[in-house]
Amino acid sequence: MDPLRPPPGSRSISQILDDARARLQRITPKRAYDELQDPMVEWPVVLVDIRPEAQRREFGSIAGALIVERNVLEWRFDPRCAYRLPIANRYDLRVIIFCQESYTSSLAAASLHDLGLLNATDMIGGYAAWKEAGLPDEVEVSSTAPPTDGRISAPADT
Repeated sequence: MDPLRPPPGSRSISQILDDARARLQRITPKRAYDELQDPMVEWPVVLVDIRPEAQRREFGSIAGALIVERNVLEWRFDPRCAYRLPIANRYDLRVIIFCQESYTSSLAAASLHDLGLLNATDMIGGYAAWKEAGLPDEVEVSSTAPPTDGRISAPADT
């Protein structure tokens, strides 16, 4: 095997990202904001920040968004998992994921699709696009999602 050639069947990260995004109905930050404010939405909606703490400190955050770092996302949203969040008890949950610029969030949303959460998506452009759109630094969720201070209480070492 030539260590400088990709192994048969491997894909580049660009291919993996394109495949993930093809499975999603990605939304703009404005649409995400509107969904969060809509009291008539048919299912619970939750905005999830998967960025590491260092990025949240450096660039800012959206108060009211649930903070679930990427390394535990699937455990927190799998309705079958003992370490899931209380809101993650149904498969029609609308999970809107964002990261800084929307690369990791696309992969994360596709991963939630694999768990059966087919309403999961990500926010085009991520937090940077949210700020650029002039959307508020705080959201009040009007859907049936439970109120949150953005922290999770389930064990983080799963």
